[in-house]
Amino acid sequence: MRSTATEPDKRIPVLVHAPDPISREGTISQLRQHPVVDLVDEADAREQGVAVLLAESLDPTVLALLRRLVRSNGLHAVLVVSLIREAELLDVIECGVGAIVWRHEATGQRLLRAVIAAHRGEGDLPSDLIGRLISQVGTLRSTAVGTSGVRPSGLTPREIDVLRLVAEGMGTGEIAGKLSYSERTVKNIMQGVTTRLALRNRAHAVAYALREGYIS
Repeated sequence: MRSTATEPDKRIPVLVHAPDPISREGTISQLRQHPVVDLVDEADAREQGVAVLLAESLDPTVLALLRRLVRSNGLHAVLVVSLIREAELLDVIECGVGAIVWRHEATGQRLLRAVIAAHRGEGDLPSDLIGRLISQVGTLRSTAVGTSGVRPSGLTPREIDVLRLVAEGMGTGEIAGKLSYSERTVKNIMQGVTTRLALRNRAHAVAYALREGYIS
């Protein structure tokens, strides 16, 4: 679920959380090079800004921080992490994380792309994590108890077409070209899905569509 790196018109407030001062300063140094980024402290972080959270792996403390930043503070989240276990991936997506970057790939340009995607509510996941998300949701569906096999009427055919391409890793422009829509139409479709179903971002919408059997 990658996004184009077209820069937004306004600067994006970005808050950096890291487990140690060296990691934090290194990340800030990378992001400071980009004029579209406005680095802020937590006291100055504004709703709809972006929190970049670094972690070696996930634990209850990291997940609790993600939930607080997204749900209480209204920030979009970018998770920069070394390891995500299979069972943790869906928890991360449902916390509201739409962009994930492997720590060994966290260059300045890679971080910028993730920040812009998160700010727009778009998804930016490594390709290997998309496959693991599909696998994880498929396992949950196959082991669900009491399901009738009938899907709820939550998504329209047009929404399913868009989400299927998002799950394949396409950005807004690529989806628009593939379906002969305008980019605005694709954005409106995604916004309609996330708003109507109370989903947090594109990654969460894909997880929903996978879990409910709309796409596989």
